[in-house]
Amino acid sequence: MPASTLPLNDGTQVPWIAFGTGSALYAKDAEQAVTVAIKNGFTHIDGAQMYRNEATLGTGIAASGKPRSELYITTKLAELQPGATPGSALEQSLKKIGVDYVDLYLVHSPRQHAGKLKEVWKGMEEAKRAGLTKSIGVSNFTGDNLNDILEVATIPPAVNQVEVHPHVWKALGPTLAVHKEHNIVTSSYGGLSPLFRGKGGPLDPVVEQIRARLESTRGSPVCDGQVLNKWLKQKGVLVVTTSSKAERIREYLDTENVPDLTVEEIDLIDATGGELHKRFFPGNWPPEEPSNL
Repeated sequence: MPASTLPLNDGTQVPWIAFGTGSALYAKDAEQAVTVAIKNGFTHIDGAQMYRNEATLGTGIAASGKPRSELYITTKLAELQPGATPGSALEQSLKKIGVDYVDLYLVHSPRQHAGKLKEVWKGMEEAKRAGLTKSIGVSNFTGDNLNDILEVATIPPAVNQVEVHPHVWKALGPTLAVHKEHNIVTSSYGGLSPLFRGKGGPLDPVVEQIRARLESTRGSPVCDGQVLNKWLKQKGVLVVTTSSKAERIREYLDTENVPDLTVEEIDLIDATGGELHKRFFPGNWPPEEPSNL
């Protein structure tokens, strides 16, 4: 069964969960991982120029045998080389991936285009108008970064992909408010970091308590990752996740079949996560004042 979708502000739809080719696959051959992900049910593949593996992402797609029309492909703009534009950079990506267009093209980081965000965004709009991508968006943008490009945008960003989990949800408030105002979908990376990188934190007993309740309600196994992915899904977040294990991949996709969290359970995750402000990818976000958290 294909993954459910989220509506974007440009009239298209995006599968709510994506297989990411960064982190563990950064600068590595992604072919086998992508093929395994697609063969086990993923249709949304999230890549980036900065991951330095677009070519093997493409061979993985080809090896899967899945028709292009049944896949949703995302890539991201890296720092522009002299004389390059977002469109010309995307044309290079398309050649590497072996496709005629991508479904979603994101500005990977505002820090790579300091002082030029407005100009870069106009280039993103041109890439969309040229048919190189169906949708455009951003990544690691604060609310201020978004407001900067929205001053000149004729096409608003459809997505902003940022680090999202319960330990940063409260701090993301100002950015999420801009998302809400402009119907920008929040996409997450690092959503399971509290489980894998932050073991022993305040969320552990809460996630276990909810996992046990869901498993009892469902009558079949539920894992910790499904609890937090369900939390993200019920927040309307587009989840980007990854794993080298086919079993884990199937668990992530099976999140849709896990019973919903109750309002009380969502509130409990919010409150407990908010007790500890922790970014697992701090280099992707401006320094934060403790008084603002």
